[in-house]
Amino acid sequence: MSATSIQIPPTVRGLTTADVTQKRAQGLGNPPPPPTSRTYLEIFRENVFTFINGVIFFLGVALFLVGRPTDALLSVGIITLNVLVSVVQEIRAKRTLDHIALLTRPQATVIRDGAARQALPEELVVGDVLYVAPGDQIVLDGSVIEGKMTVDESQLTGESNLISKQASDAVYSGSFCVNGSAYYVAEKVGSASLANQITAGARAFRRILTPLQEQMALVIRIMLLIVIYMEFLIALNAALKSLNLGDTLQQSTLIAGLVPNGLFLSISIAYALGAVRILRFGVLVQQANAIESLSNVNILCLDKTGTLTTNRLQFDALHPLTISEQELAAILGDMMANATTQNKTGQALAEKFPGTKRVVGGEIPFSSARKWSAIALRSKETEPASARSAGRAAPRDGIFALGAPEMLQSFLGERGDPEAPQWRKIAIETRQLAEQGLRVLLIAHHPSTELRDAGDESVLPQGMTPLGLVSLRDELRPEARATLQNFIAAGVTPKIISGDNPETVAALAQQAGLKNTRALSGVELASMTDAQFRDAALTTTIFGRITPQQKQKLVQTLRAEGHYVAMIGDGVNDVLSLKQANLGIAMQSGTQAARAVADLVLMQDSFAALAPAVSEGQRIVNGMQDILKLFMTRIATMAMVILSALVIGEFPLALRQASLVTLFSVGIPTVLLALWARPGATGRGTLERRLFHFVLTPVVVTTIFSLLLFYGTLVGEFVLRVGMVLPFSAEMIEPFFEDAVFTAQSTLTAFLALVGLLTIIFVEPPTEWWAGGDDISGDWKPTILAIVLMILFFAILFFKPARDLFALRELNGWEIGVAVLAATAWLFLTRWLWRRRAFERYLGIKVGA
Repeated sequence: MSATSIQIPPTVRGLTTADVTQKRAQGLGNPPPPPTSRTYLEIFRENVFTFINGVIFFLGVALFLVGRPTDALLSVGIITLNVLVSVVQEIRAKRTLDHIALLTRPQATVIRDGAARQALPEELVVGDVLYVAPGDQIVLDGSVIEGKMTVDESQLTGESNLISKQASDAVYSGSFCVNGSAYYVAEKVGSASLANQITAGARAFRRILTPLQEQMALVIRIMLLIVIYMEFLIALNAALKSLNLGDTLQQSTLIAGLVPNGLFLSISIAYALGAVRILRFGVLVQQANAIESLSNVNILCLDKTGTLTTNRLQFDALHPLTISEQELAAILGDMMANATTQNKTGQALAEKFPGTKRVVGGEIPFSSARKWSAIALRSKETEPASARSAGRAAPRDGIFALGAPEMLQSFLGERGDPEAPQWRKIAIETRQLAEQGLRVLLIAHHPSTELRDAGDESVLPQGMTPLGLVSLRDELRPEARATLQNFIAAGVTPKIISGDNPETVAALAQQAGLKNTRALSGVELASMTDAQFRDAALTTTIFGRITPQQKQKLVQTLRAEGHYVAMIGDGVNDVLSLKQANLGIAMQSGTQAARAVADLVLMQDSFAALAPAVSEGQRIVNGMQDILKLFMTRIATMAMVILSALVIGEFPLALRQASLVTLFSVGIPTVLLALWARPGATGRGTLERRLFHFVLTPVVVTTIFSLLLFYGTLVGEFVLRVGMVLPFSAEMIEPFFEDAVFTAQSTLTAFLALVGLLTIIFVEPPTEWWAGGDDISGDWKPTILAIVLMILFFAILFFKPARDLFALRELNGWEIGVAVLAATAWLFLTRWLWRRRAFERYLGIKVGA
């Protein structure tokens, strides 16, 4: 209905334009909505201004200022790529979310200057009169002044029952009009509204690290301490030997490069690839680490209404008591056809049972307090009396009530006596149906045709006759049962937390296939001590009549007990718990507040999208474990080589040479390993033990070989120049000392690049022969990559412009042969030590337990 077609009652008077201007000047206007996500500046600042980035950028600028632009470019290039990947991914998610918010932004029908018109929420002020019809969202808290309607407040309370509203009743922003229409006056704006009070404090941006990120952060912190110590040694060495500033900065930048900032780039690429992969399944990633986070979840908390269910009911069956099934179906059809307001139950029954229009003598809409509704029907006056009764044993006229059997029992007169056979039959059948997870309603009749609506104080006449029972079931989302079973099979414990009745939630859990349906209510939780609350949170599966604050406390308690918690929700009442969970997941059709704080948004409201998301999480973890092994091996090796060489007295690598080793051993491979990673369970033992087993052996062997190769080449160059004259004097070797060091550094660079590429094959062993550091994978792509990169590396050695770029000397056949022979010896010795777990046995460490 358009705003111009609304017939405004004479009793409804809205504000004038002058009134609105005055109230806005008084600070009574509704403020604009908060941002749906972080600003572009916040995204840029959080990804750029980190400590490691600052150190690398500072050293890069220093290198540029002392005339080494190539070294400066190489030192900051990987950081720049890391920042770009992260920023682009998060901006893409922000734009998608902002677009959703724009499409789902509500508008209000406001009465201004005696006419109805459309307005945005921020254009409204306290005192505005607003009109709502079915499907409209209530955008401000206020009170009904005219009309009657039923509203859905499940986004605020979690309770799925519709609430009847009439004059003087309060209405709340975030709820929706389902039936009827009404005018209400706005009384609260901005932070004073119920929805904003529920979500207070939940809008601040949060960044929760996953276990993998925490482990990487620990590695980086340890390496940072080592680097700081090594930088101190470099500065002290430069001061004592009066080294030039350019060489000192180059060495400082090389050592600063030991901080594995490339890990951030690798994981950013892995996250970005995962986000792209699962976007086609309908999952929007708002936090880059959300997909990997999902693979760590061991408790999954779900809100029922709108999350586990479609928020609709399905008809199950009729169970006649005193009339036939056909007659009961006809009565239900007439009741639904003539009701002016309908809740979910009415919608399901009206769809199943068509009826005819009758004369309505009165109606009492459903109330969650009473748990029943009633309507008085009589035949049309034009219908002959003979036609009204001919051939019908069932009552056609009178009061017909529909509601919970236990709530209608008191109106059944002697038939409602708990000991009466009729009532015992009703009670037994109701209990049997409820145990199957069904909702059961009783249809009762009284011959009177007059009915008065007194709100929650309404009563029915005594002596009503039970006609039959109708059973309905909550409509689960089609994929909910299978998805929950997959999570259970993966070791994830689901917990359903709802504002609905605990028995109703437990019945739904049975439909979803959950075995443990022990239920607790919010009232019971409120009376518990902290210890009892903790035990209940850990052992109970079903929670009903839960407030948003209790839902938040449940999530906090589960996390405090060491669990990794995911929360799926769609309403304002879920915002606080979404914020507290390790991983927040929102439905696209949910509220803007829920989407804004979620890490993942299910764009098609489909649980099925979580299955590929879990696989992507496993893929990321597996890929990052391979990448961590490569990084840790390179970093530890370089650190040991540099420290050992400094003890003897000469720096073993130039900055650009180290950059070449990094590019070939981790730079290019880690990007492709992230792309080629496979889903599936991780290997045996903890990540720390697997890393220790893989890294220790090649680090020790490579360090020893590197020192022998570097100083062996250096001595060999001296012998070639001056002959076998020992000891060498400074005067003898000074003319060609720098050239000899250059040759030794280039030879060592070749060796380190080759063993780095061989390590790639050991990370993903294609055959049993290569297994030792890791389990066999059967994937040949990393092996082919290593071979291609070896060919490319030798091409660099023979191509002068490429050699000059990476500060390499042209090596002769003997020098290349030494590097290849050393790499071959390294290959067999490392494999032999891995397979015998020599270092673990020596240290008494049990691997894989």
